[in-house]
Amino acid sequence: MLLKDGTKVALEAQRKLMTDDGWRARHRDYARQGVVDVWFWRPRVHFPHVVLDEGLPVWFYSVSKREAATSLGRAHAREHQWWKAPDLSLFGLHHPPCALDELERVTMPLDALGLGAGGAVLPQDLHQRLLESQREAQQEATRRKDSEARHARAVRESQERAARAPAPVPLPPVPSGGLRCEVCNRPLAPELAKARRHILC
Repeated sequence: MLLKDGTKVALEAQRKLMTDDGWRARHRDYARQGVVDVWFWRPRVHFPHVVLDEGLPVWFYSVSKREAATSLGRAHAREHQWWKAPDLSLFGLHHPPCALDELERVTMPLDALGLGAGGAVLPQDLHQRLLESQREAQQEATRRKDSEARHARAVRESQERAARAPAPVPLPPVPSGGLRCEVCNRPLAPELAKARRHILC
């Protein structure tokens, strides 16, 4: 199939189980020819999980029901410093899913699917659902990054102020056998020896 933008698309409808190696060989053959391959599997056919390893979505079809289905990846766990991840969309529902994701199956009419340069295109309402799911994670990541930036700026300004501060005045010497205040470490008069500190310390 040739799209208006010149993209070549191959639609594969699979009724039987394929091995990982068998699927990979077909997929790479399409790639060598500059063809975008879109794979549809019968609902009860076990698809090769190498499809997900290659970063492609998995599609299912039912001719009798005129339906298509696909799997969405559920949000990844927000572990330590998750907001620094290069792809924040993974912390909401995402498509295609990653190889080890928990999956959510969604169904749609066959005629609701479109075709684009990347293959099959999700219906607009489902695409919007994904964006909304990802938006909260992206906003939280922005808040975390802003908070880190404010903290780093405050630390830097504190260090700059400390560098500009005048050197501390050295303590006056204490005569031999003299006393020092246990609070400010300055010379202490003999009359305050019992208290071991200045009156205002």
